[in-house]
Amino acid sequence: MSAPVLQVRDLKVHYGAIEALRGISVEVPERQVVALIGANGAGKTTTLRAISKMLRPTTGTVTFLGEEISKLASHQIVARGMAHAPEGRGIFLNLSVHENLDLGAYLRRDRVGIAQDLEKNFALFPILAERRSQVAGTLSGGEQQMLAVARALMSRPKLLLLDEPSLGLAPQIVEKIFTVLREVNQSGVALLLVEQNAHKALRLAHRAYVLETGEIVMQGTGEELLASPEVRKAYLGE
Repeated sequence: MSAPVLQVRDLKVHYGAIEALRGISVEVPERQVVALIGANGAGKTTTLRAISKMLRPTTGTVTFLGEEISKLASHQIVARGMAHAPEGRGIFLNLSVHENLDLGAYLRRDRVGIAQDLEKNFALFPILAERRSQVAGTLSGGEQQMLAVARALMSRPKLLLLDEPSLGLAPQIVEKIFTVLREVNQSGVALLLVEQNAHKALRLAHRAYVLETGEIVMQGTGEELLASPEVRKAYLGE
C-alpha cells in the first residue's frame, strides 16, 4: 500500500460534556479515495472538521504528509495542501463564480498556474464556465455544489476533504459530481469523503470506514463493505 497522506490517531472530540468522537483512527493513502459512512449524528462531519482544524480535538494526533499538524491553524494546513469543501457548500453567495474560484487560490502566488487551474475547473464543470460572471447565490443547488468543489481544487490540494457533496441534489447532478470526483482522484488528489449515499461512496472508495456514535465499528475496502450484509442492511436499504 502507498504511503499515507493523512494519519489520524485516537481522535477524540467533545461538545461540552458530550463525547462526539471516541478515539477514532483513520488513514488516507496517497492517491486513494477513503469514505466515511454512517447515520446522521455518527460523527462524520465532526471528523472532517477536527482534521482541518475547523474545531479543536480534545486528544489525538493528525499527521499530514508526514507532519503533525495539530498545532497549526486552518490556513497553514491549506498552505500545506489540504482543502475542505464543507457540508452546506460554504461559498460566498454575494460574489461571482469567478471571484469564488479566485478566493480558492488566495494563498497561491503562481499566477500562470492559477489561470491554468481556473481553465481546468471550467473544463471539469462547463456550467461554471457559462456562469463565470453570475453571482453564486443565484446558482442552483447543484451548481453551488460544483462551485464548492471547484473552489477547493483551486488551492491545488494533495488531499481534498468532502462533506456530503451529493446532499439534496438531483440524481443526474449526483452522477456528474461523482464522475468529477473520480477524475480528480485519477489526477493524483487523495479524497476523504463523507457521504450519505453509501452506495455511491463505497463504489468510488478504495477504502472505507463505518462510524456509529463516534466510533469506527467496521472498515475495509469499498468492495468488502458493499458486500457486507450488515452494511447492506443498515446503509444500503436492503
